[in-house]
Amino acid sequence: MRIMRLGFLLALPLAASTIRIIQTNSAGDSVHIIDPVTDKVVGEITGIEVNHGAAAAPDGSRYYISNEAESTLDVVDAKTLKISRNIPLSGRPNNIAASPDGRRVYVSIIQAPGAVDVIDTASLERVKTIPMKYGVHNTYVTPDGRFIVAGSVVGKILTVIDRTTEQPVWELTFDNGVRPITFEKNADGSTRRMFVQLSNVHGFVAVDFATHKEVTRVNLPAGPEGKKPDIDATPSHGIGVSPDGKTLWVNSSLNNKVYVYSLPDLKLLGGVEVGRTPDWLTFTPDSRKVYVSNAGANSVSAIDMKNMKELSRIKVGQVPKRNITAILP
Repeated sequence: MRIMRLGFLLALPLAASTIRIIQTNSAGDSVHIIDPVTDKVVGEITGIEVNHGAAAAPDGSRYYISNEAESTLDVVDAKTLKISRNIPLSGRPNNIAASPDGRRVYVSIIQAPGAVDVIDTASLERVKTIPMKYGVHNTYVTPDGRFIVAGSVVGKILTVIDRTTEQPVWELTFDNGVRPITFEKNADGSTRRMFVQLSNVHGFVAVDFATHKEVTRVNLPAGPEGKKPDIDATPSHGIGVSPDGKTLWVNSSLNNKVYVYSLPDLKLLGGVEVGRTPDWLTFTPDSRKVYVSNAGANSVSAIDMKNMKELSRIKVGQVPKRNITAILP
């Protein structure tokens, strides 16, 4: 009897997490939630005007959305999709990032003089403001959780902050504004390289994290002669390293494509046509799908990563930009 019961239990599938794609809509007041199994919208968060960045609590209980209209970080119950709290910020926010343990949310403050606000997720209060030299557009946490990385468009500067001390430790200045950033890991999980997109650059820059130096620039395939990006100074916006660490995906708003590069050699593997003005992207944890927000088409492209093929275009809200992958236990 015990042997039969054990065999039955072993035959049961392991409990799976629920994956959701959280898509903000920068010109609307709603956030759409996509099920990557069906590629359908399965939920909507309403009442957040000019929503920008998103993050999810590791326990699946909350979503955090930056609210530009009210200069708040809005806390959303993940089950009811209702706003439970509006946390006042030190200025108008842009993108956000959560620490791997879920204890902190770091909010980019674009409003001058610029800062990174630190939100404690236990008290749901702003507990610190880290001053920056310029307004901050995008904030990230490195994959190992050790550093916060803040990029400034107006300052053309990238600032690295120690997460333990919450103090800046080094910075790197570029010739153009700093826009999206993604990270490549070493075998031990530490950060090897950062891939940085810049204003007016149709491509990306690779930065060695240990030496704090730019090591190479890669140009995407050329766009049509004379064509200008729909969004000023952003011919390439949206970049990400796949969860398996094998490929780098880079948006081109000039060509309305997302290009794929192998890692670590940065060899171009191909491209996938998406909707107008691709602006951001996020992956499923198994590296099977990538979701590209099409800001000029009010849609999200779901892409089969292995075959580099668009599977569907999902209708969302007005001018979709930032998106994230939420793993709900």
